[in-house]
Amino acid sequence: MTGDALSPEMLVALLRDCRTIAVVGLSSNPARPSYQVAAYMQQQGKVMIPVNPHETMVLGEVAYPSLSAVLGQIDLVNIFRRSEEAGSIVDDAIRVKAKALWLQEGVIDEAAAARARQAGLQVVMDRCWLKEHVRSLW
Repeated sequence: MTGDALSPEMLVALLRDCRTIAVVGLSSNPARPSYQVAAYMQQQGKVMIPVNPHETMVLGEVAYPSLSAVLGQIDLVNIFRRSEEAGSIVDDAIRVKAKALWLQEGVIDEAAAARARQAGLQVVMDRCWLKEHVRSLW
């Protein structure tokens, strides 16, 4: 089921409608994929919230140590962490009442994705947000 839980139409709606995106594992290193994807999100007019306890500021935005420290509503949680770390992040996303969850390419945790779906979150797994957004523009 990795990455295929949403129809193409639902995926496009998710990319379009989620405005506030918490990027867990965002690095301030411009060579890292998390930085490149988050920079693209900002260019697309998204409010990007860095979540990384080892950062203080990324792409001009204050970084938070955890999802629970973020103030305000989060539309989508985008995970740039190893698969074995995804489960606890998914549980945090459920607790903060995020609307959707995006596990980047290579991040796969079927049990965590099932918990998120059970809690009512839309879930995309093992896909790149940037690649999917560019594809949706075609």
